[in-house]
Amino acid sequence: MSSTASPTVVIVPGLRDHVEDHWQTLMAAGLDKVRIVPPLEHDKLSLDARMAALDAVLADIDGPVVLVAHSAGVLIAVHWAARHDRPIAGAILATPADLSTPLPAGYPALEDLEANGWNPIPRGPLPFPSIVAASTNDPLADFTVVVELARAWGSRLVDVGEVGHLNPAAGYGEWPRATELLDELLITIGAATASNH
Repeated sequence: MSSTASPTVVIVPGLRDHVEDHWQTLMAAGLDKVRIVPPLEHDKLSLDARMAALDAVLADIDGPVVLVAHSAGVLIAVHWAARHDRPIAGAILATPADLSTPLPAGYPALEDLEANGWNPIPRGPLPFPSIVAASTNDPLADFTVVVELARAWGSRLVDVGEVGHLNPAAGYGEWPRATELLDELLITIGAATASNH
């Protein structure tokens, strides 16, 4: 990655897809080079279909890419990374959902997630720098599980406090910390790139 090429940010939403007042949507509106993985019309619970949608967006981008994923989008990104070798410059992985345990009412049932390929969650190190933003009171993932995942992925863990699932239902909307974390990640990527030249 050349120091002059600024990465394209690819937004990877969770199972709720594109939500107008979600911080990912608001963040995307403020970025110059950004793509959002589009919602699926069919097979919404299929991990393979979700990874194919991400792969299609990535295939259409020249130059470096940074992923900004939330909830199940984190797992889409991690599963994708375990199966593809396209280089990714880095990733922000915000409040990953733990789809290996039963979720609260209103979310997909564990057996449906199992049937659609979401488990087991990959636990190999990611081949790119990443930051996991972990909530201490996330109803979709116990903090200790997220800490373990971050360690397994080789990610830098950032405790973002009691932010629930970091979605509109938890009061986020705007989440300025996302931009701060992206800036931190870009500095890390730039430093790594400079040391490789």
